Amino acid sequence: MTEHGTTLDQVELGRGGPLVGVQGLGCMGMSEFYGDTDEAAARETLEAALAAGVTLFDTADIYGRGRNEEFLAPFVAAHRDRITLATKFAIERTDDPHHRGIRNDRAYVRASVEASLRRLGVDVIDVYYMHRRDPAVPFSESVGAMAELVREGKVRHLGLSEVTGAELRDAHAVHPIAALQSEWSLFSRDVERSAVGAAAELGVAIAAYSPLGRGFLTGSFADASADLSRGDFRRFQPRFNGDNAKTNAALLDPVREIAKERGASPAQIALAWVQQRAQVHGLTVVPIPGTRKPGRLRENTGAARITLTQPELDLLEPIAAQVAGDRYPDMSSTSTVRED
Repeated sequence: MTEHGTTLDQVELGRGGPLVGVQGLGCMGMSEFYGDTDEAAARETLEAALAAGVTLFDTADIYGRGRNEEFLAPFVAAHRDRITLATKFAIERTDDPHHRGIRNDRAYVRASVEASLRRLGVDVIDVYYMHRRDPAVPFSESVGAMAELVREGKVRHLGLSEVTGAELRDAHAVHPIAALQSEWSLFSRDVERSAVGAAAELGVAIAAYSPLGRGFLTGSFADASADLSRGDFRRFQPRFNGDNAKTNAALLDPVREIAKERGASPAQIALAWVQQRAQVHGLTVVPIPGTRKPGRLRENTGAARITLTQPELDLLEPIAAQVAGDRYPDMSSTSTVRED
């Protein structure tokens, strides 16, 4: 029988950060990237998340070019005192569909937060992330500008996304960082190269995005180009297509085996593995899987009740090293290319 959670424990999102449920909800797919969305089901999913003990809701200004923040606004207004609201800036999109810039300059930080506050309909953002790093802009300017927002009461806590351990330390020296948002799953362990150690040292929590490998770890699709709609961005991600997809699908056998023995789902095993990184590395880890379906939401939160045994962890350990294909077609804005 598949395990479903009803009430999640809470953890501190970084030293001095807000208390949040041990699992959050990534809201990106409710507005873009994964094909058409049933808006009514998505709103039901938000309510189901809150009922299950999810309190960290994650969005960004580029999701739907602002539409995701606007979509969340009524939910936020109805439950403002019960949720921790996280959003991001730094990825610039324009009317040109081929343009995708990275901006960390002070003027852009300030303009972005005002726009997000307006779309979300709030006076303060609980966690404000720098979505991607422009190495040409020093942290004294970018994180310095974010720190101004904290002092002005527009933001409560600061976060970064896709930075190296050295970059995390440099940023933290300018202003305390509560959380680092990076991809972390059985398929993606780049974050362990340096950022995890720095986060543990500094008391920074990790909000693990794509902990289900963008759905691939659940077995919901085998080859993106064949199984997913034309509007789904996974069709352009190297590891989910062609020969890479065939290689990676075969890596899921241990996940399925453990799930079958546990009476759980592959998604729950994949999430349980991410959750246990907290004990392995001595830091707080809050996975933020995305879903638009209430049933999947309840399935995901059920993973919080699963503790994998050491033999199970040993069986899963080799998977990431065997994955074929990069996380993105263009890895230039990820932390991986800036590691020493």
